[in-house]
Amino acid sequence: MQADYASFDKLESFMKDVFIKAGVPKEDAEICAEILIESDKRGIDSHGVGRFKPIYIDRIKDGIQNPVTNFEIVKDHLATAVVDGHDGMGHVIGKKCMQIAIDKAKKHGMGMVVARNSTHYGIAGYYATMAAKENMIGITGTNARPSIAPTFGIDNMLGTNPITFGIPTDEDFPFVLDCATSVSQRGKIEHYERINKTMPEGWVINRDGSSETDPAKALAGLTKDTCALAPLGGLGEDTAGYKGYGYATVVEILSAALQQGQFLKALSGLDANGKKVPYHLGHFFIAIDINAFTEPAKFKKTTGDILRELRASTKAPGQKRIYTAGEKEYLAYLERKDTGVPLNDSLKKTLKSLIDEYKLDNYQFGF
Repeated sequence: MQADYASFDKLESFMKDVFIKAGVPKEDAEICAEILIESDKRGIDSHGVGRFKPIYIDRIKDGIQNPVTNFEIVKDHLATAVVDGHDGMGHVIGKKCMQIAIDKAKKHGMGMVVARNSTHYGIAGYYATMAAKENMIGITGTNARPSIAPTFGIDNMLGTNPITFGIPTDEDFPFVLDCATSVSQRGKIEHYERINKTMPEGWVINRDGSSETDPAKALAGLTKDTCALAPLGGLGEDTAGYKGYGYATVVEILSAALQQGQFLKALSGLDANGKKVPYHLGHFFIAIDINAFTEPAKFKKTTGDILRELRASTKAPGQKRIYTAGEKEYLAYLERKDTGVPLNDSLKKTLKSLIDEYKLDNYQFGF
């Protein structure tokens, strides 16, 4: 499979222009493209340009996501707020919510904002990092369409429901733990399908409890409720799958109960007749001002010391390196800032279709 590369700026500009053509206001299109390219910059190929068309553009065209975001603050308190996104662009909703949480934390030490009726907001790490850049601890989470089976169950009930932390350090990159509460997630399975690669066993289970390793069959099964993702830790209790199941449930509660939003099967994106409907996702955003506890420089030094000691600890036989969260993404950025984002044949075909559809002939990506 041949791979070409596109620069960050070119790919971001392309996505912005397509968003605008699809009806997203220019300022909002810039936010959406910025967050998507951030994923590609960090090497998180499951949530970047590879999801641009199927998750965002197609949903706008299907009428289940509003290109114009009506961002409504329905309840505002000193350190908290509740937002209704009215099924607009999740990236716009997410960025505005975290900024409100940061602004409240500057005044009160902590800020928390919850959102309902939102849509897919891209990599959660973007919002947590917003807080980290302000000498704050950022925490965010979101529910999602049903994918994870509860421990001892086979129905896909919970979303992949990431709970994400961004913590500033004295190093060149923050500590960013951004991962799903399932063993894997749809975006990674979609990536495996694009590169025609078989999945490991244990990611997806069929109704009979067997593993599904064909990504195309897994994606179809997740939609038809004939497959489910295993929670973090795996199936059953022997490898602590109940922990992933429990954390996924925490995220579901915080993404639905405080804002009185939709949850579990109501997030399937389909009505009783199988017709596509808005997803009505929920998110939460927390910013904690380090200044309210200690001097940021001292905090970051202690955090950096912890991470450096972890990386310097004894390696397992045959292993060359120990990483801490956010490090691999930083290393990917250092490489990709020079090479650009890799575009495989499947992705180039998708981009070509958008170029033709929206008459953006000024963009070429190695066709």
